[in-house]
Amino acid sequence: MKTESISTKVLIIGGGGAGLRAALAASDALTPVDVLLVSRGALGRSGCTALAYSDRMAFHVALPTTPPGGDASWRAHADDIYRIGGEVSDYRLAEIIAKNGAQAFDYLVKLGVPFKRRDDGTPDQFITDGSVYPRACYTGPDTAVQIEKALLHEFARRGLKAVTGWSVVRILMNKGEAAGAAFLSGDGRMLVVSASAVIIATGGPGGVFFHNAYPGGMTGEGHRAALLAGASLVNMEFIQLGICSVATKLACSGSLFRALPRIVDGSDREILPPFLGTDWPRLAEITFRKGASWPVNADEPTFMLDVAAALAVAEGRKVYLDYSRPSSLENRELTPDLSNFHREGALSTLRLSTPIDRLRAINPLVIAWFKKRGIDLETGGKIEVAPSAQHFQGGIHIGPDGSTLVPGLYSCGEAAGGQHGANRPGGNALLDTQVMGRIAGESAAQFASGRALKKARVGKDAKHEAARLCSLDAYALGTLLKEVRRTIGTSAGVIRRENALASGLNELVDIESRLADMRSGQNHSGAGLLGLSVLSAVTVGKAVLSAATERAETRGPHIRFPENSLTPLPRDPKMSRRWVIIHADVDGSLLTYWADCHR
Repeated sequence: MKTESISTKVLIIGGGGAGLRAALAASDALTPVDVLLVSRGALGRSGCTALAYSDRMAFHVALPTTPPGGDASWRAHADDIYRIGGEVSDYRLAEIIAKNGAQAFDYLVKLGVPFKRRDDGTPDQFITDGSVYPRACYTGPDTAVQIEKALLHEFARRGLKAVTGWSVVRILMNKGEAAGAAFLSGDGRMLVVSASAVIIATGGPGGVFFHNAYPGGMTGEGHRAALLAGASLVNMEFIQLGICSVATKLACSGSLFRALPRIVDGSDREILPPFLGTDWPRLAEITFRKGASWPVNADEPTFMLDVAAALAVAEGRKVYLDYSRPSSLENRELTPDLSNFHREGALSTLRLSTPIDRLRAINPLVIAWFKKRGIDLETGGKIEVAPSAQHFQGGIHIGPDGSTLVPGLYSCGEAAGGQHGANRPGGNALLDTQVMGRIAGESAAQFASGRALKKARVGKDAKHEAARLCSLDAYALGTLLKEVRRTIGTSAGVIRRENALASGLNELVDIESRLADMRSGQNHSGAGLLGLSVLSAVTVGKAVLSAATERAETRGPHIRFPENSLTPLPRDPKMSRRWVIIHADVDGSLLTYWADCHR
């Protein structure tokens, strides 16, 4: 296997919002600047930050102008993070993210991110999922994209170095400290980077789910590398799942539900009445409120909409949002909240108009967005949807400085875990990338500054693994990866039951064994990266299913159901302020144990 070697003081793995912010922060802290960013995809054209769109994407932050004002604003934000997180997050991190939010916002404004402002010049902010005060800043549906563009422009302006087309295989160690990383390319080459400090910012591994809102290639390579190096994972059972467009992966929140579409299967049958009865005002209320409580959350009655959709998909039926004609929710007595909302939105003809009329009045931009992508809602086009993985709340366990259990190894962004609990305020994920990205970059630079650069070496086992993966048949590996995704999606989706979790774990172990027994094939193009994706997805899947098995309660998006019942298990107070930790044994097998959350 052809191997290339380079060195740097600080190595950042991942080129999304968190990785770019970490690189900029590390370059500020290092003299001379010696930072290298390595990414699997092209910068600005891969990863969540560069490609994410939603109805109105939020950057959640407590500013001086945010109620209730002064220090009380960020303290209320920290309390919301912890409360919405179900008391299973690190309160120290909640405070750090909330307190440093305004600084992160100002930095992005300085870089040119065009956040919307009111007539008086103050940032326009709105309330998102579960928050007490309006803190969500935005540019529109492309807030994340605008942030990525600004960071990437600054990265290029400074002349910082990046190499793309490489996926991480292992974190390399020297005398108990992170000393670099080994990477694999699509054409079977290996890159060895020696470094004094390493930051993993590879994003969430949402690609391990069959239905997901993630760009391609996000299957948890960073998580697997961290585990094999000695770091731990935390809160892996908590994954935000929500109704997304199957074709475009757009999160169907906000106006898409507030317009009260018909929610139907392929036979044009509405999917809610069989599960929720025919209390039409309640059904309308649930549909409407789904726009403001989009990720599945057992604390909100809207979770039954996700359950109905999940059951339909599990039965092999397709589910659609249909705006072409009124649903059974129409011409019924509506609750005051719904009537007031639509009246204020100049929709006094609510009972006479169609969902497309309401959507056109509330948010015409989203209609144009779908039309551009081949779904013309105004001519009767429907949005096929499915409950989809949208954000991993857990990840590589970090401390307040972004450090892991491995000296010299840091993590930030969605790859990291501990800062969010079961849920999070909408828009906090983007804020997290900027606050903890900066802190991880500064911490890694400080660690690296005090250490001489040592040459990293790749062990024989890692070289052998990479070479073997490159020799396998790419078609067979692709089929295996689909099987992993279906297994994880079926076992750890909206509806989680003990038997399904156990069956899923067994299936993943079986897939792992079949991969180990797989012989060399003829179609090698891209086989190495596909094989690495299968290994990583299996590792992440086992972590998710193991943690979900341990937490025999319902908390946020982790909804445990008894067998043959749609009544969730209640929250167990004994599991509050307690984490499920995943660690790798010396043979690579996963160990699961409980620990108290930091407070």
